[in-house]
Amino acid sequence: IVLVSGHLDSWDVGQGAMDDGGGAFISWEALSLIKDLGLRPKRTLRLVLWTGEEQGGIGAKQYYQLHKENISNFDIVMESDEGTFKPSGLGFTGSAKARDIVKEIMTLLQPINTTDVYDNADGTDINYWMRDGVPGASLHSDISKYFWFHHSQGDTMTVQDPNQMNLCAAVWTVVSYVIADMEEMLPR
Repeated sequence: IVLVSGHLDSWDVGQGAMDDGGGAFISWEALSLIKDLGLRPKRTLRLVLWTGEEQGGIGAKQYYQLHKENISNFDIVMESDEGTFKPSGLGFTGSAKARDIVKEIMTLLQPINTTDVYDNADGTDINYWMRDGVPGASLHSDISKYFWFHHSQGDTMTVQDPNQMNLCAAVWTVVSYVIADMEEMLPR
């Protein structure tokens, strides 16, 4: 299973369009693009739109409890939760061999100048999995304006730039598809 995700709940003000509607959107868009292109990877791509992230990650905990018995089937868990501004790469948590593979995959994104692999993936909703050895990835984007809108009434759809969101969706699509279509799972 290659899991892509974002969370649906927002804070108590604003619409949550950026935090984390953007992450939910690009995760949905990645699977939609793969389907529209008629691609069928070797492994399952799964979209999870988390709930309860802002309330302590209770949705992620419940999902983990329900699926942890199949942990060996999870190839990578991916979460976008820091806005969908101009992407620069991925945060990655996993073995050195897995990191080398992810770095190679990211070279496919050279045309959009999004090739960096940063230390450590980040995400309340994927932490349980990474703690137990499943490789994890989180989207890195330009967060220079993120805290202008984070948890505020300004977090509306007008914050989102469709072109930047498309670039983020491209990153999510390429990484999730290539990993799901590899002959073997990422090394742990």
